[in-house]
Amino acid sequence: MSDRPGNTGVSVREVMDQDLAAIHAIYSHHVRHGLGSFEEVPPTLEEMTRRCAGTREAGLPYLVAVIDETVVGYAYAGFFHPRSAYRFCLEDSVYVSHDAHGRGVGSALLSELLARCEQGPWRQMIALVGDSDNAGSIALHKRFGFTHQGVIKACGFKFGRWVDAVIMQRALNEGDTTLPE
Repeated sequence: MSDRPGNTGVSVREVMDQDLAAIHAIYSHHVRHGLGSFEEVPPTLEEMTRRCAGTREAGLPYLVAVIDETVVGYAYAGFFHPRSAYRFCLEDSVYVSHDAHGRGVGSALLSELLARCEQGPWRQMIALVGDSDNAGSIALHKRFGFTHQGVIKACGFKFGRWVDAVIMQRALNEGDTTLPE
């Protein structure tokens, strides 16, 4: 478990089965009310459980943030694309409970996620930020060294409007300065 300084009581640890209902509730809220996810109908708890298991079976980190024994956010890494040439490239996902914003939860999660991903063979991390107006997520990723790579204009349609996706990228480990083993 990580309890990084400055995060006002936020602890980050590996997901456990008993966390999945809280994760489901956090994500369902984002699907119903936000543009960070381009899903329009919240997946079932069973589907969220399946997704979590798939991430863990792939050997990728899936983390939760806890304040006072309550799950207030989660983050995980997934493969950016299934084609084999992308095998060293991951995509991050970070979700914070709507009532825990501004408490360092996103920073604690992304910090630990990046640290764990750098323990593996991966070389790049991509963030596909839903909505070019998502200042919080864009600022969070910038703080951790992600750089703006572009915007896919109007690639999503949600809540009766077109939505952009912002592409950000950060090197992991040695990035592209050396060849992978």
